[in-house]
Amino acid sequence: MTRFYSSSIGRKLMMALTGFFLMIFLLVHLSANLTLFAGNTDSNGNLLVKEEVLFNQASHFMATNPLIQVMQYVLALGFIYHIFLGITLTLKNQKARGKERYAVNQLSTNTPFSSRTMIYTGILILVFLIIHLYNYFYPIKAGIAEDDYLLVTELFKNPIYTLIYVVSFILLGLHLSHGFASSFQSAGFNHRIYTPVIKILGKVYFIFIAVGFAAIAIYFYFKGNGLI
Repeated sequence: MTRFYSSSIGRKLMMALTGFFLMIFLLVHLSANLTLFAGNTDSNGNLLVKEEVLFNQASHFMATNPLIQVMQYVLALGFIYHIFLGITLTLKNQKARGKERYAVNQLSTNTPFSSRTMIYTGILILVFLIIHLYNYFYPIKAGIAEDDYLLVTELFKNPIYTLIYVVSFILLGLHLSHGFASSFQSAGFNHRIYTPVIKILGKVYFIFIAVGFAAIAIYFYFKGNGLI
């Protein structure tokens, strides 16, 4: 069993499984963030529950739910392991190909751009994650920020942070555009009938994630600066 997980096939399988786990987390995370748009109104259009109340309630639930508290550390370990596997597999593939110009040219011709840039987009996403944790996760955990909604909206007033946020999720979308289908393939779901369907679902998924997170940042940048 140990030899299997240390093999190339075993590492690709674990890469796929940790990838699935992280993709599910992104859906849950985006669902919570979309409550920023979810102010409730009555039949006459009068506001009943403000968006900040809903968002703070969602954040409070995620911050106090025991299962989520445990899973955030599992998520961190899964993310670190996913990065380790990604770097390891990339280095092994580069070593296997060698430095022959022909092999490099063939790689560029026969593989999509999202596939060739997985390691680079992964590293840039990691850099963004560190920035994001410092600006959001740390203030909440340290008790520096008392209002989650205010913290988020204040961050998005900054054009530099907003730009970094949007670009990072475009890069994440690019990463997911290859990672989604690749994860299914590595897990053994590779068939002429349902593989095209998986690829389509992958495109829908990465567009939803990238556009969803980016839209939140752009909306609150304009709102926070009085542009809407």
